Amino acid sequence: MQEPDVFDMVIVGAGISGIGMAAHYAEKFPGKRYLLLDRREQPGGTWDLFRYPGVRSDSDMYTLGYKFAPWREDEAIVAGEKIVEYLRRVMDERNIGDHVRYGQHVLGADWDAAAGVWRLDIQQSGGAKADGASAQVAAKFLYMGTGYYDYDVPHDAAIPGLSTFKGQVIHPQFWPENLDYSGKQVVVIGSGATAVTLVPAMAGNAEHVTMLQRTPTWMAVQPAKDALANKLRRWLPEKWAYAINRKRMALLREFVFNRSRSKPAEMAELLTNGIRRQLGNAYVAEDFTPPYGPWEQRMCLVPDGDFFKAMRRGKASVVTGQIERIDESGVLLDDGRRLPADVIVTATGLKLAVLGKVAISMGGEPVNFAEHFQYRDCMFSNVPNFAAMFGYLNTSWTLRVDIVAEWLCRLLRQMDAWHMDVATPALPADHDLIEDQPFDLLSSGYLKRGRHLLPKSSTTAPWQMQMDYRTDRRELAAALIDDGWMAFTRLPRAARAADLAPVPALN
Repeated sequence: MQEPDVFDMVIVGAGISGIGMAAHYAEKFPGKRYLLLDRREQPGGTWDLFRYPGVRSDSDMYTLGYKFAPWREDEAIVAGEKIVEYLRRVMDERNIGDHVRYGQHVLGADWDAAAGVWRLDIQQSGGAKADGASAQVAAKFLYMGTGYYDYDVPHDAAIPGLSTFKGQVIHPQFWPENLDYSGKQVVVIGSGATAVTLVPAMAGNAEHVTMLQRTPTWMAVQPAKDALANKLRRWLPEKWAYAINRKRMALLREFVFNRSRSKPAEMAELLTNGIRRQLGNAYVAEDFTPPYGPWEQRMCLVPDGDFFKAMRRGKASVVTGQIERIDESGVLLDDGRRLPADVIVTATGLKLAVLGKVAISMGGEPVNFAEHFQYRDCMFSNVPNFAAMFGYLNTSWTLRVDIVAEWLCRLLRQMDAWHMDVATPALPADHDLIEDQPFDLLSSGYLKRGRHLLPKSSTTAPWQMQMDYRTDRRELAAALIDDGWMAFTRLPRAARAADLAPVPALN
């Protein structure tokens, strides 16, 4: 049996996490072979998947962008297609495109301890192999940049009577191309970032858009263009301006989060006054006063107040209430109110999925990551040559991508210097670590529903996963590679993956 092609690094996922890792790896190891796999037909990950009207990030592009690739446009809060354009630019500048294979659905990865490689089983669903043919590659190090939710199955809110509705029912995760909702009554069920984005975007063409929520969400109005950031871009060299703006925005996000948690009443008053200024006499307290404090769940950003502009024009409204049932032509609430609808959008949340639902095993034995502790924000106890990315909940995802990629490159460079083949964060069974789950930081429904899937975290480094960017950056930069926990192994030369004759198995 011929061996599959062997790569020094295989990265799964061509979104923000995977492209970021590829960029760092390509720079630090120009002579090594790496491969970036994605099941979709183009890069972007989440930002390619979501195609609903107005899709955008709540994070500014100074922190959602990579530290090495300055953001060059005036708007800091941008639409999804702009994010994809930025990622494509990074791929072009770093020559990543030659290392990417699209239409490659990784089904499983098994650790072969004798050869020191991960063997990946792949279903080819695109390109020249669109017939679902299988393929294999081997990776000396495997990095999962697959995000944290299920691309195939969204959260089912089990809305009573939804199947009886005679109009169109749409989930934002699967938005139909060229959907015509002009002149129609639209009800968007939900109150999170997706709903807050959809309402103003659809209000331009729809007859009316109603956001139906069980409970309100905290909203913060922010200009889409950062005036100070744009001034610095004009006054200073590009790299200087970008570094200052990135640090400034990261500190601002940290301040807002910490202030929200330490002085919730003060922050609640500030946010409420901002909404009052937007709506004036149309402000209704029950529609904009959540039953929890600011940043106990994710706060929704409203760039340039577009959500409230749609309300002031009479094109959008907010209704707070419980659904009794949906009938053929609308939504009936339990207090007797009825919302007529031609289109219902179920923006009811996401479903968590660990590692893109790729079946990870070691020697044929499945790995349950909920039983493993995270190490240095990316690796896992007793799992060799393997890393995965889960970004921050309370600030931009990419901030962690950069610092983790830098640390991983340090680890790999040290392994090369010591001629080591395998690195395993070794945690004995009789450890005395105290668990402290960082994902409990927020009370969001999707985190509660998926809590049982998530890896463990301790109260102390290096087994602690935090939601504190500055602390993480400082600790990872100072962390010793040989810290007493990481176990290194040199394989017998006859078994080393580097000596396997590569046979191309992936077109």
